[in-house]
Amino acid sequence: MQYNDVPNFLPALPEIFMSVICMVLLIFGVFKGNKSTYLISWLVILSLFLTSLFCILGPKDEIIFSNIFIVDDFSIFSKVLIIIGAIAALAMSLSYIRNEGMEKFEYPILIMLSTLGMMMMVSANDLISLYVGLELQSLALYVLAAFKRDTLKSSEAGLKYFVLGALSSGMLLYGASLIYGFSGTTNFETIQAMFDSNNEPSLGIIVGIVFIISAMAFKVSAVPFHMWTPDVYEGSTTSVTAFLSMAPKVAAMALFIRLVYVPFYGLVPEWQQVVILISAASMVIGSLAAIRQTNIKRLMAYSSIGHMGFALLGLSAGTQQGVESVLIYMFIYLFMNIGVFVVILSMRVNGVMVENINDLSGLGKNNPFLAIIFGILMFSLAGIPPLAGFFGKFYVFLAAVDSGLYILCVIGVISSVIGAFYYLRIVKIMYFDDPVDIFEKPNSASMISLLSISGIFTIFFIVAPTPLISWAHHAASSIIQ
Repeated sequence: MQYNDVPNFLPALPEIFMSVICMVLLIFGVFKGNKSTYLISWLVILSLFLTSLFCILGPKDEIIFSNIFIVDDFSIFSKVLIIIGAIAALAMSLSYIRNEGMEKFEYPILIMLSTLGMMMMVSANDLISLYVGLELQSLALYVLAAFKRDTLKSSEAGLKYFVLGALSSGMLLYGASLIYGFSGTTNFETIQAMFDSNNEPSLGIIVGIVFIISAMAFKVSAVPFHMWTPDVYEGSTTSVTAFLSMAPKVAAMALFIRLVYVPFYGLVPEWQQVVILISAASMVIGSLAAIRQTNIKRLMAYSSIGHMGFALLGLSAGTQQGVESVLIYMFIYLFMNIGVFVVILSMRVNGVMVENINDLSGLGKNNPFLAIIFGILMFSLAGIPPLAGFFGKFYVFLAAVDSGLYILCVIGVISSVIGAFYYLRIVKIMYFDDPVDIFEKPNSASMISLLSISGIFTIFFIVAPTPLISWAHHAASSIIQ
C-alpha cells in the first residue's frame, strides 16, 4: 500500500479516542465489578473533557473516509454542546445512582457510547454514516431508559422507547432508500449538487424527504411523533431523563439541520412546509398539554416538545440566520435544562425521590438558594426578559420574521404566553404554598456547581452574548456555502 493511500484519521481523532476508551473501561469494569462505577464515571467525565479539546483544537473543514465523515465548524459546535450535556448529566447523577442502588459500571459507559453515536451522526456526510451514528446513539439510550430493570416503570419506558424508536429508524431507512433509488447516491454533497443545478425533484425524492423529516421529528420529540416522550421521561430514572433531555436533543437538532441544509438545501420549498407544520403543532401541543401535568418529569417532557417547536421555528426559516438562531437556542436551552434537572434530582424527602409538582410547596422557605435558582430558570424557560431564555426565543422569532413566516410567529407568541402559565405556577407553588416536606439539601459539590453555573449563565447572558452569537455565526456559515 502506498503512503498516500493511508486514510487521514486525524479529523476523526475525538471519535477514535472515545471508542478506545469505551472498550478499555468496559474491560476494566468487567474485572473490577460494580465497585468501580464511581471511578469509571469520573474517568468518562475526564475522557469527554479531553474529547472536547480534541474537537476544538483538531483540524477543520476536512472530509474523510470516502466523503462520508465531515469535520467543520458546525460539527465542532454541535459536538462540544453534546459533550457538555453528557458531562453535566453524568456529574449530576453520581450521588443519585448510589442512592437508588444503580451503581453498575455499565451506566457511565453507556452514556459515553451514546455520546459517541451522537458525535458520529453530526459529522455524517452520507445517509449510511448518518444511520450508523444514529443507531449507536439509540441502542445505548434504549438500554439506559430501562436501566433500573427491577421497576415496572423503567422497563415500560425502555420498551416503549425501543418500539417507537425502531419505527422511526424504519421510516428513516425507507426515506433513505427512496432518496438513493431516485438520485443514485447517498452522499450529501452529491445530492446537493443535483438540485443546485435546478433539476426538478421527482415525487419519489419528495416522499423520501418527508419520511426522513418524520424520523427526525421523532428524535427531537416534535408533534405528531412526540407520543413516546412523556412516558419515557416519567418512566426512566431521573438521571436518565436528565440525559435524554439534553445531549440527544442537541444531537438530533444538529442532524436535522445538516439534513435539510446540505443535501436538500436546493429544495427549501418542498421541506419547509413540513417543518412549519410540525413546528406550529409542537409549540401548541407542548404548551397546552403541559398545563394539566402534575408530575414534574412529564411537565418537562411537554416543555421539551414545546421548546423543540420553537427551535424548529428558526429551522423553518430556510436561511443562514435561521441556522444561527437554532444553534443559539439549543445552547441556551441546554444550560437551562442542566439547572432544572439538578433541582429535580434534589427532590428527595427522607431518602425517597418525589416527583409531584406540589412537593415543591414551600421550597422558598426551606431552601432559598435552590428555590431562587429554580425560579429564575422557570422565568427563563418562559422567555421572560432579560434572562437567557428570552434571547433564545428572540433570535428564532427574528429569523422567522425575516423569512416572512408571520403566522407561525403569531402561533409561537401565543404558545409562549400559554407556556408561561405552567412555569409561573411552579414559582407560585414554591413561594406561596405552605410547606409540605423538606427536601434533603444537595450536598454534592458537582450538583451545587452545575446549579450555580446554570443560574449564572441564565442571568448574565445579556451581559456578554457576543461570543456565543459569533461562534454560532461561524458554525452556520460553514454548513451553508
